[in-house]
Amino acid sequence: MSTEPTTELKQDLKAQIIKHLNLQDRTVESIADDTPLFGEGLGLDSIDVLELIVLMDRQYGVRISDPQEGRTVFQNVTTMAEHILAKR
Repeated sequence: MSTEPTTELKQDLKAQIIKHLNLQDRTVESIADDTPLFGEGLGLDSIDVLELIVLMDRQYGVRISDPQEGRTVFQNVTTMAEHILAKR
């Protein structure tokens, strides 16, 4: 099986991020796969990280317990999708 994230998984992740973080001003189409989730990108903060951790666990059955791992995983939608596919 390829570890290349599917477009479908990336689209689903974007929709889940918008829903769970209440980003009403965003659409799935407005978030590029490589848009940084923090800083200049979506501008998420440390509280949002906790929401993303819960999202990954509940929606995809993937747990993140190491903060360093979280920094790598939550760079953008592509890195999240790659992590999900690697851990499934």
